[in-house]
Amino acid sequence: MPNTRPGISLNKEGVCSACQAYENRRSVDYKARWEELKVLCNKYRKKGEYDCVIAVSGGKDSHFQVYIMKEMMKMNPLLVTVEDNFPMTEAGKHNIRNISKEFSCNIISFKPDIFAQKQLGREHFEKYGKPTYLIDRYIYTIPLHIASKFNIPLVVYGENIDYEYGGKQGETYSAKEQVNNAVASGIDVGNIPLTDPPDLNKLEPIYLSYFVGWNSFGNYRFAKSRGFHDLSHEWRRTHHIEDFDQIDSRAYLIHPWLKYPKYGHTSATDYASRFVRYGMLARVDAVELAKRDKDLDPLCVRDFCEFYGYTEDEFWTIVDKFYNPELFEKVNGTWKLK
Repeated sequence: MPNTRPGISLNKEGVCSACQAYENRRSVDYKARWEELKVLCNKYRKKGEYDCVIAVSGGKDSHFQVYIMKEMMKMNPLLVTVEDNFPMTEAGKHNIRNISKEFSCNIISFKPDIFAQKQLGREHFEKYGKPTYLIDRYIYTIPLHIASKFNIPLVVYGENIDYEYGGKQGETYSAKEQVNNAVASGIDVGNIPLTDPPDLNKLEPIYLSYFVGWNSFGNYRFAKSRGFHDLSHEWRRTHHIEDFDQIDSRAYLIHPWLKYPKYGHTSATDYASRFVRYGMLARVDAVELAKRDKDLDPLCVRDFCEFYGYTEDEFWTIVDKFYNPELFEKVNGTWKLK
């Protein structure tokens, strides 16, 4: 990963912390950690009631999480998802239904007030370049609130993104601090109800990635075997190199793309880096694929502008102020990496 990623570090050889974390797996006893997960599940197992809450989106990783907890650990999970109010892709609509049907699990879907999403989305976009900050905070906190209300202490999230992909947090099974990672931090929430429940200490939120060797592509292959749909027959995104990650809505992708003007990289680089770690891609090829980062897909812009009420000219004027002059220079009115 580039050294501009927030929280990432490089060792003396120039190897990023995400690659170091992946290499550290060689010394991890995942058989022992699997047994730890069994002990944890037994601690919270209930007869005839929900044993855990699983935070899901319907995506590839969600399918894998539910499989592990429901079929391998024999738990009775309650699935909790947070949906934005953007138009969904056909794959997104299918996948959230599929995960509930395929694994015979009840699911609670939380959708925020559309007025609040529009109002705060515009504010967070214009001030911070984080238009889906409200949604991202809810993704982390709503499962905890539901768990608290239903008295279900065990809450299961997927990967620790800071550790897996480079960030400030080290390896841990506890997900109590995940709202402080680079995705959900950076804005003072004030009185906005985006915080953890007051009884957080009574809950046990965990990262499943601590207990199993996490592999995004492996999770995708598994999910496809259980009915997950990718975008291969629906939409080819110009700024991605894959068709299976963050596929629920087009407008949402504006938020992760805004890493590009700020840090000089985004989704194409993210997955090219993962593919190199997984041994699926040579670094020289990854560097070439990463060049797609700059080409924000026009359908994302159209959906985003229609939802928030911007013209496309207004949208690009706002985006323009987030370009980092240390990384970019303007040539004939177009920002280019130095």
